[in-house]
Amino acid sequence: MSSSTTLYGGAQGRRVTVRDLIAAKERGERWPMVTAYDAMTARVFDAAGIPVLLVGDSAAMVVYGYDSTLPVTVDDLLPLTAAVVRGSSRALVVADLPFGSYQSSPQQALESAARFMKEAGAHAVKLEGGRRVLPQVEALVSAGVPVMAHLGLTPQSVNVMGGYRVQGRGQSGDELMSDAKDLERAGAFSVVLECVPADLAHRVTPSLSIPVIGIGAGAATDAQVLVWQDLMGLTPRPAKFVKRYSDLAAEMDRAVRAFADDVTSGAFPAPEHTYS
Repeated sequence: MSSSTTLYGGAQGRRVTVRDLIAAKERGERWPMVTAYDAMTARVFDAAGIPVLLVGDSAAMVVYGYDSTLPVTVDDLLPLTAAVVRGSSRALVVADLPFGSYQSSPQQALESAARFMKEAGAHAVKLEGGRRVLPQVEALVSAGVPVMAHLGLTPQSVNVMGGYRVQGRGQSGDELMSDAKDLERAGAFSVVLECVPADLAHRVTPSLSIPVIGIGAGAATDAQVLVWQDLMGLTPRPAKFVKRYSDLAAEMDRAVRAFADDVTSGAFPAPEHTYS
């Protein structure tokens, strides 16, 4: 992918790489990232030109029905990641390392990441935290695993944070800035900022040479990410930072009711849906 080729919606032919993302930042090109958890939606998003698909630990809630991201495991996420890789041909597929799969040591992080790379075909992994995970980031990068970092509201630490609250106000904003720079030095190829004040994201983004991906972090970041069920209108009570681009819940309700009505009335299957 040459520097003259746009990252979002660019030509097919090969996978997007971390170098492409950094080149897009150098050009000042903004780009979208969307979550995906299965082959069919991955195929739709890939064909639309989305350059990065995240198999998020948000699957704990939107796929498995938990109340938080904490219960989901590596074994839960591996088949979802493999499906997204199979369903896409251009997007860079990033797999979330779930809670408990990397915190204890760099060795644990490498073992978990290796499973996502070898068994599911992921192209990169994402982990949460600042200076406390620097050894993990360094170990992964030195072993050849691209790492996407995640600062601000880190859902795996929700119990320590006392709930889903805006992070990075006051002095903690300076600490987040320091963490972001440390993560870049450790080798992370990008940083997600979640639920932080827009002015903080505005300061962090130009201070890094790697892309900053925002979610509830204002408009100054290099990229934006949303959970696809949120942006499509499937989530009953989305967060403030979510913009709904469709009302898929209402459309699905309409379609399934129409199907049910046709079944109960005998209108379906009609002759054109029947084999002779």
